[in-house]
Amino acid sequence: VQLQASGGGLVQAGGSLRLSCAASGSIFNLNDMGWYRQAPEKQREMVARIFGGTTNYGNSVKGRFTISRDNAKNTVHLQMNGLKPEDTAVYYCYAHQFPKEYWGQGTQVTVSS
Repeated sequence: VQLQASGGGLVQAGGSLRLSCAASGSIFNLNDMGWYRQAPEKQREMVARIFGGTTNYGNSVKGRFTISRDNAKNTVHLQMNGLKPEDTAVYYCYAHQFPKEYWGQGTQVTVSS
């Protein structure tokens, strides 16, 4: 499984960005996908995951971020609204295909105050 992330960039506080992650390769039964992020000198944390029709969000992004999935295109999107400087991090696309985990290359999101 290969994951290709796109959509990061620089935005002012209060702005929006949309990240996308396209999965390719052996994607049979690839039901669990999502996004993690890692800020400098911090541990990687879960941002949002989608499993089937169920979504799960990190506490710091609830109500501001929305994860969705386009099954026809094997793509997961992360709509990020109301961005804050503390959202600045490298965002990684994630996929779980039992028993393996896969990670995308990371895309930088920078939110200026």
